[in-house]
Amino acid sequence: MGTLESQYVADAFASNWLSSVGPNLDGFEQEIAQYLGADVQTLAVASGTAALHLVLRAIGVGPGDRVAVSTLTFAGSIWPILYQGATPVFLDSEDRSGNLDPALVAEYLDDAARRGTLPKALIAVHLYGQHADLDPIAAACRAHGVTLVEDAAESLGATYRGRQTATTADYSILSFNGNKIITTTGGGMVVTRDADALARMKKWANQSREPAVEYVHAEMGYNYRMSNVLAGIGRGQLRVLDDRVAQRRAVFDRYAEAFADVEGVRMQPEVDWGTHSRWLTVAYLDESVLGLGPTAVVEALARDDIEARPVWRPMHTQPMFAGAETVGGAVAETLYRTGICLPSSSSLAPAQQQRVIDGVRHALHAVRRPALAR
Repeated sequence: MGTLESQYVADAFASNWLSSVGPNLDGFEQEIAQYLGADVQTLAVASGTAALHLVLRAIGVGPGDRVAVSTLTFAGSIWPILYQGATPVFLDSEDRSGNLDPALVAEYLDDAARRGTLPKALIAVHLYGQHADLDPIAAACRAHGVTLVEDAAESLGATYRGRQTATTADYSILSFNGNKIITTTGGGMVVTRDADALARMKKWANQSREPAVEYVHAEMGYNYRMSNVLAGIGRGQLRVLDDRVAQRRAVFDRYAEAFADVEGVRMQPEVDWGTHSRWLTVAYLDESVLGLGPTAVVEALARDDIEARPVWRPMHTQPMFAGAETVGGAVAETLYRTGICLPSSSSLAPAQQQRVIDGVRHALHAVRRPALAR
């Protein structure tokens, strides 16, 4: 947190606009839209999951429908599919960015069209701050009448072929959870160019209250709106988004330099179709070379009070989704088995980061030849 956040929050308290309407909410929505450009409109809500739920309902996903989605993602990308009574179909990754494989998407949709099992929508998740190669995916979706949804919960601040993330599909969502590159402590946002759909989603997010003096409800709604107080935090955070991206990229660069001499450690590349926000630094460990994998390194760092994590466990391997329809999966499983997310906070000082670097090198050195210690 900086200083601007507290100023906006103080304004909310001074004006007594504390709940689900107010100047900060209006301002935050407008300012995110201006930052993204591309004539998008926005709706601030309680979480990225809530945003995705509203989007799926708006495009008509319901019981009996299929929704295709990246298997290498967090569960928040999947729960809204279940909320709508639909069935997820998990699609594999390509190994450079870890995001959806466009060739696999095209093949899957062609095959699904022949079988009469096309999904109602396809959710492309942008992992760890790097945009998926979305243009060929969008073309395949258009060819089959499948609505493309962009899950940009992790990628705000990234670009794709000169465009801002969350502007490259008909519907997109953002997250402002406490661990994201900017935060409202908890929150999310719908991004779309469809004003009519956005108006419906805004009504649903406000308990589906009809425009009447009394409380009248003609359809189901949700308590999904963001508060004016939290939106004030978001307004202050947005002012420094570009600085945060620069800080995260600097963190990644220091890690890349530190591990450049370590055989068996591969840093996640920045693919040529866009810029990576480096929300999280991801490295891949070759256990056949190093003698240990991400789990052992995570445990070794934890003993030194340093938190690291494996990359997302593919959804098709989760107990909840045993037996779910899956297209491919081997690439995502490999990325999960070899990938580690290292501490990447915008406020991570070089001295703190050196502790992480030393901890990783010590863990690797403990099982490998002395050359690692140089």
